[in-house]
Amino acid sequence: MLVAVIGGKLQGVEATYLARKAGWEVRVVDQNDQVPASGLCDSFVQADVTSGQDLSRVLTDVDLVIPALEDDDALSCLTRWCREAVVPFAFDPDAYAVSASKLKSAELFSRIGLPVPLPWPDCGFPVLAKPSRGSGSKAVEIFHDLDSLQRRFDAPFPPPGWVLQAYLEGSQHSLEVMGVPGHYRALQVTDLFVDEIYDCKRVIAPTWLPAERVSEFERLSLRIAEALNLHGIMDVEVVLNQEGFKVLEIDARLPSQTPITVYWSTGQNMVEMLGELHTGNSTEIQSDPQTWRGTVYEHIRVSPGVLETRGEHIMTQNGPLYLRPDYFGADEAITNFKAAKDQWVATLIISALGRDSALAKRDRILGEIIQRFSIKKTYD
Repeated sequence: MLVAVIGGKLQGVEATYLARKAGWEVRVVDQNDQVPASGLCDSFVQADVTSGQDLSRVLTDVDLVIPALEDDDALSCLTRWCREAVVPFAFDPDAYAVSASKLKSAELFSRIGLPVPLPWPDCGFPVLAKPSRGSGSKAVEIFHDLDSLQRRFDAPFPPPGWVLQAYLEGSQHSLEVMGVPGHYRALQVTDLFVDEIYDCKRVIAPTWLPAERVSEFERLSLRIAEALNLHGIMDVEVVLNQEGFKVLEIDARLPSQTPITVYWSTGQNMVEMLGELHTGNSTEIQSDPQTWRGTVYEHIRVSPGVLETRGEHIMTQNGPLYLRPDYFGADEAITNFKAAKDQWVATLIISALGRDSALAKRDRILGEIIQRFSIKKTYD
């Protein structure tokens, strides 16, 4: 099967990696020929996906189109072109329209009674501010007092186009839901770790959460999928503190980082499942929790004398990435590493029989890198 992945940044890396693991041929399409996923695919085509002429040139022979970008114009053009060309498109525009707006998402959470952080001005400080559009940590800010908040934003509060809510300390977790109305399934819960700018730097599976908390998270996520009338995939991110779960955000699209982690832990390939769902060939891919492997998925940057663990943004700044097996002891790495380079980045994929074993293996691998490159300082 020939699959077109539209967009070659971090979502494109995720889609391309997992599509190749499914045994599919992958064509990445992007305007920039230096995007990270351009080094992972079978073929790359430089094209403007807002142009119907370009779409016909690069997509006519494909069996499935997977969007891996968040550009509204591009998504609208792709939706229209795939509908007219009768090419399966792994995208739910209605669900995405809600999840792409944190204001619309907040309205949904309120309507179905989900636990969420208190909004401004009902909450105290610290206050988290995030733009309504955009996913992940982009432009997120934390304010610890009213003066700093007022200096940042003109009245009224909350400022138009922004969500202001309580900043909550606690563990962060993610869960993907896949399916169509009446037939949803929750996949594996993963644990998220963020850097100083709130960008996810590490994902670990299986979760440390007890079974009753996992069941609670699954029920909460399935409620959201039903309310969205989801056709496809979405992920839900929550924080857990002494008050219980609070929903942070949802994204009705293929996410980055967690699908690869889940694949290595459970064997469940979300891209393969998503493709089967949208091509009408859906099959049940079962996974026994007793067989789940411990998995650590982590981003590092090495420069002369320094090793840093940072959020995934560091993986977008270094051109094409390539897959390397058995990388300093890691099962695989997605990296721009070359022997002559004195600065490079890598996403380490580390798997072992259990969570603790995977973490111990991770420490050995970082130790090997530290020794090999004469690292003097580490930042995590």
